Amino acid sequence: MPGLELFGTSEPSAPATTIVEVNPVSQTSDAPRNVYYNARLDPKNFLEGPLSLNPATRLRQMLARPGIVVAPGICDGISARCALEAGFDCLYQSGAATTASRLGMPDLAIATLNDFVEAGQMHAAINPTVPVIADADTGFGGPAMVARTVTKYARVGLAACHIEDQVQTKRCGHLMGKQVVSREEFITRIRAAVIARDSIPGGSDFVIIGRTDSAQVLGMDEALTRLKLAADAGADVCFIEGVKTAELLKSTVAALAPKPVLVNVISGGLTPSFTCQQAEEYGAKIIIFSLVSCVAAVHGIRAAMRSLKKTGTDHSSAQGLDPKAFFEVMGLSEVVSLDARAGGTAFEVV
Repeated sequence: MPGLELFGTSEPSAPATTIVEVNPVSQTSDAPRNVYYNARLDPKNFLEGPLSLNPATRLRQMLARPGIVVAPGICDGISARCALEAGFDCLYQSGAATTASRLGMPDLAIATLNDFVEAGQMHAAINPTVPVIADADTGFGGPAMVARTVTKYARVGLAACHIEDQVQTKRCGHLMGKQVVSREEFITRIRAAVIARDSIPGGSDFVIIGRTDSAQVLGMDEALTRLKLAADAGADVCFIEGVKTAELLKSTVAALAPKPVLVNVISGGLTPSFTCQQAEEYGAKIIIFSLVSCVAAVHGIRAAMRSLKKTGTDHSSAQGLDPKAFFEVMGLSEVVSLDARAGGTAFEVV
């Protein structure tokens, strides 16, 4: 069947993984846990040396070393450029932002894998060394589709993805009425993602993030259990959506240690508006601000349109940003320089 070669490799250099038995997840069970371990991806291998030019490897280095990883949410090429201009060294491609910017629709399982991959390819290409963490929703289907998702994300240069336990007709994690699949189905998704990553020829450092939305549906105890199982199945990072207090974030970090924990901050959402400094103090390793670009865009564009409607001119909303200055933010100088170095003369004057 076409495409199955994405999910396996016969190369002898494929990374060796092992399953080890450790103590039970909870004290209510005496059965040992089977835990995935890939020696090549052990965090200690990423502690030293210069930061890699490979974005996935670089993200692993950032996770293994001191300091919190701050990833602002981007929604398109303009927001990505602005984030890089501001000095951020990691970006986050939100599913909600992708759905809004590409389709003009709400985050209600409307965008497809192709929508996410096409957006990711563009975002990752703007600066190929900067890691982009991308939302992968539920993986868009069963195990084979989850594997296809991870393979496609890795191939376009994304550094990481998170896969969640909502049902296929999912919604933004900060809306009400969420439903989640069984523990078993969630862990099957994580296993499929890990198998796909480990099957990429040559060995991939792509980061798998396990996300649970079960805290608001089944409670924090179940959410923690699910993430412990996801970590055992090979998830590199754990992500509980909708952590409602600092105390819950602290206890989550403690319960999942030494796995890194990601916290998602959306102004007005379920999680308090933790600052980067607060999140780091509470033990989080990654903080994402999913809708920072989208919300700013709505405010800015709405104001500009209202001003144009009222005054008949865009002079005030432009704030002195002329076309050339705008294109400079989009990389004008780099493109003109490349053209000249190659012997082109089309853009000697711009």
